[in-house]
Amino acid sequence: MAGIALDRDGAIAIVRFDRPDKLNAMTLAMYDELGAVFAEVRDDDSIAVAILTGSGERAFCVGADLGESIPALSEGRFDISEWDAAHQKHTTLFKPVIAAINGLCLGGGFEIMLSTDIRIAADTAEFGLPESGVGVVPAGGTLTRLTRQIPYVWAMELMLQGDRISATQALRYGLLNEIVPAPRLLETAVELAHKLVAKSGTALATIKEAVLRLGDLPQDQAFHSEALYGQRAFTSPDASEGLSAFAKRRRPDFPSRHGLTPRPD
Repeated sequence: MAGIALDRDGAIAIVRFDRPDKLNAMTLAMYDELGAVFAEVRDDDSIAVAILTGSGERAFCVGADLGESIPALSEGRFDISEWDAAHQKHTTLFKPVIAAINGLCLGGGFEIMLSTDIRIAADTAEFGLPESGVGVVPAGGTLTRLTRQIPYVWAMELMLQGDRISATQALRYGLLNEIVPAPRLLETAVELAHKLVAKSGTALATIKEAVLRLGDLPQDQAFHSEALYGQRAFTSPDASEGLSAFAKRRRPDFPSRHGLTPRPD
């Protein structure tokens, strides 16, 4: 049955929207599945990094299946907050999540992309928030996240006008890190993920947690909390090993990585 697929490449979880015949549109069940998969990635110590992508070549994800979700929401049979886990609202997943955007990234798919940390797109990808054209709003984290991630005027243009933009324009807006030829998309994301696996798990988790939690604090309070995060990292076993390895000019063997699934030969 189509839904959310989870595969492994060593310590990397490859999560896919897996409904390619419907452009990976999300059913209500798929939202539940995606939230559960993010929790699995968070809790599985053998996973260091996740890649989120879509099955097939045409779409990353075009958002909610409107034939199912809109009636459920408008009739009061469903509360949109039930999608919070899929949209990574209030997340405690502090492992890096890479989006590999392989085609149409619209509506809820765009919103889920905004919850990821590093974003690589195929040169054929397109992006858009069409909600205003059907009388709804992008409330899957976008009303909060978008103006915090890119300039206000570009965020408002995307949300108010609802037009699609190309990967090149999305890169210019600051939504993406990189654009690659479509055939190289997943390969590029996996290469990046393996680079992250070689870093300190403690450091990566501390960076992500601090960035997510400090952004809304007053500056002086944020500086105080930053020092606590920094102290936690500097006194960790990973820091001891990393500094020792640096002094001896060898590759570090971070304790936080000892439980990871080895990469297949």
